[in-house]
Amino acid sequence: MKPSKKVALALEAVCDIAYHGGAEPVQSQDIARRLDLPRRYLEQVMQQMVRAGILRGVRGPKGGYRLARERRRISIADVVAVVRSLDTQSGDDEGKARSALGEAVMQPFWGEIEAVVMERLQATTIEDLCHRGERLDVPSEAPRDVEFVI
Repeated sequence: MKPSKKVALALEAVCDIAYHGGAEPVQSQDIARRLDLPRRYLEQVMQQMVRAGILRGVRGPKGGYRLARERRRISIADVVAVVRSLDTQSGDDEGKARSALGEAVMQPFWGEIEAVVMERLQATTIEDLCHRGERLDVPSEAPRDVEFVI
């Protein structure tokens, strides 16, 4: 099972900021370039993360985005929850049972699976993913000596 495009984008964008961020904020055009996405589409997701307190927007000519808290304090589940809450608010009924069997059996089954997945996502942080990138020698555009800047 793969995450939705929106969940995958939000998570990759937050990881990008954590991985490539340094003393200066990460600019949206740089994130869009690395993710090969239109900047306008990316900005919508970034603003959702800002409103949820995962990212902080920095205004000005050298502005961009920073993590709102240390990367070790942001779980993957935090990011997923933001995107999912927005989908719920927009009336997305994906996964809704369509029969009595589905309601009695399948919906609880998917709920159990989701609980296990969310537990794993809660246990994994943005820092964990950044460390994976470092172990795999993924090039970074920022010095690694700065983890978190307020």
